[in-house]
Amino acid sequence: MSGQDVRMKWHSRTSRTSGTIRGLRWPAMAAPNAMAAPTAIAPPNAIALPTAMAVLSAMAVLTAATGCAGPSSAAPPEATAADRSAGARAVAPAPRASATAFDGASSVGVLIDPDGEHFCTASVVASPKGNVIATAAHCIQDAGSAEAYGPGELEFAPGFSGRGKGSYPYGRWKVAAIHVDEHWTDGDDDADAADYAFLVLEPDAKGRQVQQAVGSAAPDWASPPDRRVTVVGYPTRDHNPTNRPVACTTDSRPDPDLPKTLLMECAGFWEGTSGGPWLADYRDGGHQGRLIGVLSGGDTDSESTAALFDDRARALYDKAAAG
Repeated sequence: MSGQDVRMKWHSRTSRTSGTIRGLRWPAMAAPNAMAAPTAIAPPNAIALPTAMAVLSAMAVLTAATGCAGPSSAAPPEATAADRSAGARAVAPAPRASATAFDGASSVGVLIDPDGEHFCTASVVASPKGNVIATAAHCIQDAGSAEAYGPGELEFAPGFSGRGKGSYPYGRWKVAAIHVDEHWTDGDDDADAADYAFLVLEPDAKGRQVQQAVGSAAPDWASPPDRRVTVVGYPTRDHNPTNRPVACTTDSRPDPDLPKTLLMECAGFWEGTSGGPWLADYRDGGHQGRLIGVLSGGDTDSESTAALFDDRARALYDKAAAG
C-alpha cells in the first residue's frame, strides 16, 4: 500500500507500540533520529480553572524522544456574536516549543481498553445530540485490517487524571457505535488522510449526554492548513505518572510528505497522545475554538501530524451524529 509506506511509524502514538490488540499488531516505534458552540463545565468541587495553562516544571521530561462543505443537518450551531466577543476577551496561550501540563478543557479525555488501561486521547465534538467524540482511526484498528475494537469494548473518560489508575471526575462513558472512514478500513492510498474516527457514546446513569456534562468543541470542516493551534494529548503512564494531559500552542502547516495532512513542531507528545484534538483559535476552557483534526503521530517527539478535517470527515461525522 503505497500510501502507507511513507510513514508507517507514525501509527506509534498509541500506547500499544508493539504486541496486539485483539489481533492488531502495531508497528514498532521509530528511533528518535529515524525518518520517520461549546461550553466548559468545572469539575465537581473544584476551583475555577485559570485562564492560562498551568505549567509544571516536572513536565519538562516530555521534551525527550517520542512515543506515539455542503449543508449538513447534523452541523452544530455557529458561535454567536456574544460567544465571539467573550472569546476575544480571553487570553490566548502563547506559542511554545514543548508541551506543558494542561487544565484547560474537561471535554478532552482518554480511551480506556477492556483491561482498564488508557491508550489514546479523544475529545467531545459538538453535535445536536451531544454524544459524539473524535479520535484517531488507528486507535480503533490498523489501516486495512479486519480486526478492530467494537462497540461495547471501549470507554471514554473525560477529565481523567491522577497517579496509578487515576480518577474519573465525570465518570466513564461507554462507546455505543464507532465510525471509521472506508479509506482507512480498506487501507488504500488515501488512508493517511483519513486517520480520524467518530464514536457515539451512551448516556450516563443519570441520563446525561457527555456534551451536557463536560462541554465540547465545534468542528471546522473547511479550515486552511496554516493555523495557530492548541494540541492536547495524554501521554501514557511511563512518561506521565500523574496521568495529566499536556498541551502545546504552535502553528500548523501542510505536511510536505503526506497530502491532506497537517504538521506541527512541538516536543513532548509521547505514546497515548494519538487522537488528541487540534484546536484552532483556542483561548481557554470556555472558548475552545474549532476542532480541525486529531493527532495521528509523527517522526519524532517534536513533529506531530493530523489529518485535516474535510468534506469526507464531515460526512462521517454526520453518520455518527445521526445515530
